[in-house]
Amino acid sequence: MSERQQADEIKNITNFDRLIHEPSRLAIMAVLWASESADFKYLENTTGLTKGNLSAHLRKLEEAGYLTINKGYRETGAGGNYPLTTCALTKAGRRAFKDYRRQYLAVARQLED
Repeated sequence: MSERQQADEIKNITNFDRLIHEPSRLAIMAVLWASESADFKYLENTTGLTKGNLSAHLRKLEEAGYLTINKGYRETGAGGNYPLTTCALTKAGRRAFKDYRRQYLAVARQLED
């Protein structure tokens, strides 16, 4: 790869969606990409984030229009309910993650040589 090509690839890296590129948000986006939706507890367990950190990152992704957060209740079977928060990628979020993934893989392939 020529120096010019390497320089172009470095520029491509700086164009990554920084909101998604942050490791915790990337993990959240990847989990939601692979599923239709996920509840808060599942996201907490799969990402290893604390409740506070997960909440903050979800809020940022929601503000960007990348995901929706739905709060409701689930019946316990004993006549009671407990809070249930679910998250799902929006169309814009799916598109943003797809673009991010394509760009990341292209850079990785070109830097393999």
